Amino acid sequence: MAGLRAKHKADRHRRILEAAADLFRSSGYDAVKMEAIAAAAEVSIGTIYNYYRNKGDLLVAIVSMEVHEVLAAGEQVIARPPLNPEKAVAKLIANYIEHSLVYLSKEMWRQAMAITTQQPGSPFGIAYGELDEALTSQTCKLIEKLQSLGLVQVDADAQAIGEMIFNNTNMMFTVFVKQEGMTVAELLARIRRQNRTLVKAITL
Repeated sequence: MAGLRAKHKADRHRRILEAAADLFRSSGYDAVKMEAIAAAAEVSIGTIYNYYRNKGDLLVAIVSMEVHEVLAAGEQVIARPPLNPEKAVAKLIANYIEHSLVYLSKEMWRQAMAITTQQPGSPFGIAYGELDEALTSQTCKLIEKLQSLGLVQVDADAQAIGEMIFNNTNMMFTVFVKQEGMTVAELLARIRRQNRTLVKAITL
C-alpha cells in the first residue's frame, strides 16, 4: 500500500508539473493562474498548494525535473564517452542544451533566471544554484573519466577545466535565452567552437 501511495503521489506531481509547463509555454508565465493549473492537472487547488506555495515553486520544480533528466542522460555519456575528448565534451553539452526546451520556453528560463538574480537567498534561488552545481560537477566528472582512459593529460586540473567548460556553456545559454531568434543549432555550434581550443590544450 505504501508503494502504491508513493506512486500515486509521484503521478500527481508529474501531472501538475506537466500541466504547469504546458500552460506557462502556451499562455505565458505571468498570465497563468494556479486555478488553471489545477484544472489542467485534474487536481484540486488545495492539492497544488499542499506541494507548492506559488508559481515560483512550480517553476523551480519544472527546472529541477528538466535538470535531473539531463543529469541521468549525462551519466550514460560518462559511463561510455566517445574516445575523442572534443566529441565527448560536445556530446555531454549537447545533452544539456538539446533538452533545455522540452519543458521550458525561453520566456520561462528568463523568468527563472530573473527570480534567482533578484532573490538569490530564496528557496528558489538556492535550489537553482544547487542544480547548476550538479551540472558543473558532472562536467568535471567527464574530464576525470577522460583522464582515467588516458585521453586527457593526467596533470590537467579536471575541476578547473570542467568548471570553465560549464561556466562558458551557462553564459552562452543565457545569451541564447535572451535572443528569441537564436536556434539550438547556432548555440551548440558556438559552444563547440569555444570549447575546441580548451579541450585540445589538454588532449594527449
